[in-house]
Amino acid sequence: MILILGGKGQLGYEFQRALKDRKVFSRGHNELDITNIEKVREFVKGKNIKLIINCAAYNNVDKAEEEKESCYKVNAYAVGELVKIAKEIDAEFVTFSTDFVFDGGKNEPYKEEDKVVPLSIYGKSKREGEKLVKENYEKSYIIRTSWVYGIGNRNFIKNIIEWSKEKTILKMTDDQISSPTYTKDIVNFTLKLLKLKKYGVYHISGSGEGSKYDQAKEVLSFINWNGKLERAKSEDFNQIAKRPKYSKLNCKKIEETIGETIPHWKDSLKNFLLELQERGEI
Repeated sequence: MILILGGKGQLGYEFQRALKDRKVFSRGHNELDITNIEKVREFVKGKNIKLIINCAAYNNVDKAEEEKESCYKVNAYAVGELVKIAKEIDAEFVTFSTDFVFDGGKNEPYKEEDKVVPLSIYGKSKREGEKLVKENYEKSYIIRTSWVYGIGNRNFIKNIIEWSKEKTILKMTDDQISSPTYTKDIVNFTLKLLKLKKYGVYHISGSGEGSKYDQAKEVLSFINWNGKLERAKSEDFNQIAKRPKYSKLNCKKIEETIGETIPHWKDSLKNFLLELQERGEI
């Protein structure tokens, strides 16, 4: 049996789609809150769960600056307890982290072993979650990713489409560089990695790199928007949390491990937009 936590989010939703032919328990926050660890421990009893995939997370980067306790509770302390439960029942454990554990000062793609120096509460909470997993259980996978989007929930791509319906001018930052990452790619590569039993830290993000401006340009071109897209800088927006200027992840480790290249972010984005189109959402 497989347990997906955070099953109502976009990543959890994608795992459910990919594992539809497997025996899976998928639970959202309202059904099984990962911060209520005794409830989780009670839930797994007697269910022969062999894999726990934790997709639950506190992801509001700016709000986290004001809600430090809530952010750490979900992204760090709960993860530390979940991995102990996985160890107790001898189940493999997967959890997801972020490019925001890096400070952006390197100016070349970050490798798994690079020093983590997060700039925000969100990034610091994710770093602490990683640390607790590493300290407590060797049969674990920590997957760092970046700028995630998918069918299952709200995200930057869907926001761009909504903004385009209301405005004739859109401004997007061009001074934060990373790589948009499709949930389908994350799930595909994670499941292939799981078959190999090679535990550890891995980076999974779209090939290539770009800014929010570049991302918006692709989306707006696809939907034939007639408005004007303008470049902007991070300081033009009221962002409370400090973000890394450059946080592209080096994904050679996962690609060499499973012998497959992660698709370019523009190709994956197009596939996502085509799926939205097929669903009548654009």
